[in-house]
Amino acid sequence: MTTVSDHPAARMGLDDARHRLWAAVRTGDESAAYGVARDALESGWQVEEVLLDLIAAVQVKVGTEWAADRMTVAQEHTATAIHERVVAAVAHHRAVPAAPHRGRVTVACVDGDWHALPARLLAEVLRQRGWQPDFLGAHVPTPHLVAHLHRTGPRAVALSASISTHLPTAHAAITACRATGVPVVAGGAAFGPGGRYARALGADLWAPDARGAAEALEGGIAGHRPAVAGPPADDLRHLADQEYTYVAGNGRRLVRETLARLADRFPPMRDYSDRQRERTAEDIAHIVDHLGTALYVGDGELFTGFIGWTADILEARNVPAVCLHPALDLLADQLKDFPRALRMLAEARAALASRTSAPTTPGPGKRA
Repeated sequence: MTTVSDHPAARMGLDDARHRLWAAVRTGDESAAYGVARDALESGWQVEEVLLDLIAAVQVKVGTEWAADRMTVAQEHTATAIHERVVAAVAHHRAVPAAPHRGRVTVACVDGDWHALPARLLAEVLRQRGWQPDFLGAHVPTPHLVAHLHRTGPRAVALSASISTHLPTAHAAITACRATGVPVVAGGAAFGPGGRYARALGADLWAPDARGAAEALEGGIAGHRPAVAGPPADDLRHLADQEYTYVAGNGRRLVRETLARLADRFPPMRDYSDRQRERTAEDIAHIVDHLGTALYVGDGELFTGFIGWTADILEARNVPAVCLHPALDLLADQLKDFPRALRMLAEARAALASRTSAPTTPGPGKRA
């Protein structure tokens, strides 16, 4: 399908629309945000173009600005909520081109994933293309998802997962859906660059975005295997070593022990407030969760990538990445009998050490 950005003559209009929408959501102006979308539609944009080339693109900027500490959590939530309401308005601005004729597709976020906007965008794109989407929203427990499949008999289910720690849950959902005979299209950042974890977890297809998912469905999904790199589907024999089971089952204890000993390795923490200690505990819990997920899929790059992302976030908030070293060392001390975990922790520490930012000691007002 041709998009607005494919037309050089229209490219300036696209940039202007994105600039106006960003200004609107940045300031929490829902009326102005809808006005931008309405103007785009009235100037000749297709609904799909407004959804993906405008709203989705600006939502990416929202995430980027939050990560760079140029947008608060409250502002990010406000912008996302505005986008969700504008999507609903845009989807019904014009009548759907034709009655559903391609078949029924279930669209849902895996259990625990609250990032519903990407899945909502896909559902509306499918509706515009003549499918009958059942959008189940965020955080759909797998038993309820399977019950819905049995009741409605869709041609496919599109599962969205935005955060890599949801991959074990995504695996359970994919397996359960395919056991009903319904093929699965996986999408979302959780599945890694190029969808590298989609095949390992048994998905029939992976798509990088809503257009890709729609085109995959239009091309026919039944019996199709995913064209993504990675080990054969469900080849998770490394789980026999019980390392994932141990880390997942003892996550709270690992966090508690690391937090209790962290002040000895990182003296500025002794002056932390209760709120700073709470935030530090949350950071350590995220580290443990991502380590467990990396052990589950058998890929240390997932953990190293998360640590690099965390370092970027901390540095954007004026906290040096070197603060991560003590927590990683303490986790290694507790996991000394687990070779895969030790290897992943060592690789993450090496990646941190190679960063070019100059290490400095944060004052008591900072947190690790």
